[in-house]
Amino acid sequence: MMTPQLESPVASGIGRRFVVVAARYNARFVEGLLEAVQTTLRAAAAPEPEILRVPGSWEIPVTAAAVARRTSDRPDAILCLGVIWQGETAHAQYIGQAVSDALMRLAMETGIPVVHAVLSLSNEAQAVARCLTPETNRGAEAARTALEMAALLAATRPS
Repeated sequence: MMTPQLESPVASGIGRRFVVVAARYNARFVEGLLEAVQTTLRAAAAPEPEILRVPGSWEIPVTAAAVARRTSDRPDAILCLGVIWQGETAHAQYIGQAVSDALMRLAMETGIPVVHAVLSLSNEAQAVARCLTPETNRGAEAARTALEMAALLAATRPS
């Protein structure tokens, strides 16, 4: 059974800057996430996001960190997209946990929302549901989260 998508208030993307760090590995599914991100951000009137491609999910945190630490053109949120297949060994678990820990640490250290859409999946049916099916696409959910968190954190900063 699929978990329902996060229902979040619609936040405007006007004037916001978003960066997407997307893995090339498992491209078919990551592209589905990316298309949903772009569609959702456009619907919120956000400018087109900067898109940075990395080889795989392992390379996402270091790239997101470089973006977050820019002295100019700092984003309002960073969206991280990848797909990790669970295999017969624990390798995928190690990769997934390390990526998750690094992304959370980055968000806490920089104060920039780092939206985690690096999915750890067991089979193609799960990937199709979460990456290619519009009603349950986690890319759309990630974009809504980025919009909401960018607005929330902007409202908490001193004027």
